[in-house]
Amino acid sequence: MDKLWAPWRAPYILKNFKKKPRGCIFCNALKAYQKNKSCQVVEVTKLSASLLNIYPYNNGHIMVLPRRHVGDFQKLKRAELTDLMELLQKTQKTLARVLKPDGFNVGLNLEREAGAGIREHLHFHVVPRWNGDTNFMPVCARTKVISQSLETLHKALCDDIQKRNRRKRI
Repeated sequence: MDKLWAPWRAPYILKNFKKKPRGCIFCNALKAYQKNKSCQVVEVTKLSASLLNIYPYNNGHIMVLPRRHVGDFQKLKRAELTDLMELLQKTQKTLARVLKPDGFNVGLNLEREAGAGIREHLHFHVVPRWNGDTNFMPVCARTKVISQSLETLHKALCDDIQKRNRRKRI
């Protein structure tokens, strides 16, 4: 059996699998952000937020969600829908500038049967895609190689957002 050696993942694994968090993982991440700028939260607007997926399908996998804890898409208010869609656009633009992917998958899974792992707090997935990013590793080895740490990606995305915000003020 071939081994994929990634010792830098050990601190991440130990930190994230020690105990199962209580409550909603998205609400918990937003609370952590309010206290100390969590390394998972990328951007926060009045009614929405974007977070790095700590179990990414691909490098740069971000989730965009309403700040209000709501699992039913039909229960979103008009202002939440508008804010959510605007942040979804900004998130895609930021990922395009920082990671330069060839395309994107953007999706919303509603209910467990449709693939929703977390039904209680709806969220869109924004997944950058590159030519050839589905190669022999996931097909033969059922392994996905993520080429960048969440901390490095978070810094690059936040730096780009700060630059964008500075340009708007000028």
